Amino acid sequence: MEAIESNPLLIGKGLPPFEKIEAKHVVPALEQLLGELETELRDLESRYSSTWTGLVAPLTKLEERLNWTWGIVSHLMGVKNSPQLREAYETVQPQVVKFYNKLSQSQPLHQGFIALRESESWGSLASAQQRIVIGAIRDGELSGVGLTGKKKERFNEIQLELAELSTKFSNNVLDATKAFQLKLTKEEEVDGLPPSSLSLAAQAAIDAGFENAAPETGPWIITLDYPSYIPFMKYSTNSQLREQLYKAFVTRAGGGDLDNHPLIDRILELRQEKATILGFESYAQLSLARKMAPNVEAVEELLEELRGVSYHAAEAELAQLKAFAGNEDLKHWDISFWAEKQREAKFAFNAEELRPYFPLPQVLQGLFDLANQLFGVTITPAEQKAPVWHPDVSYFQIQDETDAIIAYFYLDPYSRPQEKRGGAWMNDCIGRAKFQEEVRLPVAYLICNQTPPLGDQPSLMTFSEVEILFHEFGHGLQHMLTQVDYPEAAGINNIEWDAVELPSQFMENWCYHRPTLFAMAKHYETGETLPEHYYDKLLAAKNYMSGSGMLRQLYFSQVDLELHHRYEPSGEETPSEVRERVAKTTTVMAPLAEDAFLCSFGHIFAGGYAAGYYSYKWAEVLSADAFAAFEEVGLDSEEAMTSTGRRFRDTVLALGGSEHPMEVFKAFRGREPQTEPLLRHSGLVP
Repeated sequence: MEAIESNPLLIGKGLPPFEKIEAKHVVPALEQLLGELETELRDLESRYSSTWTGLVAPLTKLEERLNWTWGIVSHLMGVKNSPQLREAYETVQPQVVKFYNKLSQSQPLHQGFIALRESESWGSLASAQQRIVIGAIRDGELSGVGLTGKKKERFNEIQLELAELSTKFSNNVLDATKAFQLKLTKEEEVDGLPPSSLSLAAQAAIDAGFENAAPETGPWIITLDYPSYIPFMKYSTNSQLREQLYKAFVTRAGGGDLDNHPLIDRILELRQEKATILGFESYAQLSLARKMAPNVEAVEELLEELRGVSYHAAEAELAQLKAFAGNEDLKHWDISFWAEKQREAKFAFNAEELRPYFPLPQVLQGLFDLANQLFGVTITPAEQKAPVWHPDVSYFQIQDETDAIIAYFYLDPYSRPQEKRGGAWMNDCIGRAKFQEEVRLPVAYLICNQTPPLGDQPSLMTFSEVEILFHEFGHGLQHMLTQVDYPEAAGINNIEWDAVELPSQFMENWCYHRPTLFAMAKHYETGETLPEHYYDKLLAAKNYMSGSGMLRQLYFSQVDLELHHRYEPSGEETPSEVRERVAKTTTVMAPLAEDAFLCSFGHIFAGGYAAGYYSYKWAEVLSADAFAAFEEVGLDSEEAMTSTGRRFRDTVLALGGSEHPMEVFKAFRGREPQTEPLLRHSGLVP
């Protein structure tokens, strides 16, 4: 084994040296680090003083050492998953969870925070510092600091088991997605597929060992990875193959060795027990104790308001689709196909036609130019070469109006189903902080799963992939443009979870902004700008089937809330039956009997959205209203756009978790949020 001194996971600061990190480093690094931190924690508990410098600062330093090392390991689990890394992760995860429990349940430190809040020096703390202290007291209570004896012991057992179940759930979904391959050899089996899908399917076949596979002649391999699955469902004329693929997709991790059903049962049971131990009636109530929404009723009221509008719209959309297809008996695997056909007929274009106009380099330039106009920042490839975990990863720097570098980010844009989990996300690599006069600059990870480059073509993006990139970049902006000097409230830290999607969903609106779109939509071969008629069609198609789209999000939100608020683990209903019951009022086509969608619902069973999936809609009310501020001053007025953009930067993007999200929103908008802009942007009200 390597000497501990040379372990790259023990550096503890700066950019991760990805080129040196191997799975074998994980266990020795964490074991040594946790041993050192145990000693530091005991030392701090015995000598702290109830002041900012005597308690909060040294505690932050301690937490950041662990966050640096464990953050890198967790990041690699998402983007470079391997059997060796999994084994190492699962070996040390219990020790990491135990240490976090010990930290959050430290009675001396908790009493220190309470004493600080009640001390004479309280009034001299900045509002950000006060919010950090209040948040620490609340988080301690929600982490079981008030528990003793058997209750505390049981609570910690639950925390440990939940962490392990979450990792296993995520790994099962990754493995189930990876395990399925549909090999096609006849031309009629790929009828209808666009050239981009054929190229991707031939590349998948080459990767699987069919060296002579070609887009024109096959063989072709279709997978459950989004860039492969979605175009097949939209364009394949073969209904039987669509059925086979659809059923494989909705039953992922729903049976066999990778079955997530028992994990779901256990997770829900443990979450309810955890909530009960902490004195809450349901896990949803525990979850909302950290959120912007005041209670479950307020969330349900919003969801119902949106459901009432979108359900009838979705019903009408399905009826129109059936009439268009000339088939009253459309199946689930027919919907994407006929919806795409109807979209083509209604708006005279299909999504594939736009791909050549959205090469990734051009889209990035358009996005960076928009950020420059709105927020006064300049984004360029970083001169400082950063180690990366894969050759496809790029590293960028952000400069302000004075040309000073204020942040950096990694971009990992392409799908790699063998090692990278699906979806798209932003994570913090390094958070902003100020020590004496020196500012530590924030660094973000931006991860997407879009269509990779094929041959000598760049990555040609669908419009939906463009929107996803803008979305994740919005999260990144909040992390990178923060002006908060305390890491505990900088960027997205300490922001109530149901407000955290505000900047990301806000950025999506700019994909339809005419100057932004035309600046980035240029043909990758000719440089020709997207023809005007496509823009008109994109706008016209923006709200195509938007009732169905919104209803789908409400279905997910309602299932999540129901499972974490009313479902009784020992009761008569199973989680799948709860989902079926909710589906009666939130879907216009009942799910298939074998649909195991819950088994791949990683957001709530392996991510941070348990009893919080509604956050997408809650925050979308905020983001739509925020974008309406730009509409009101005039989207064609550069001066008004710039001044409103700076105000958005100085409030929503700069203030992080230093103030309550409602206060931040009011500082930008001058009033509380309204739902009308969201319904208008969705085409559900005039």
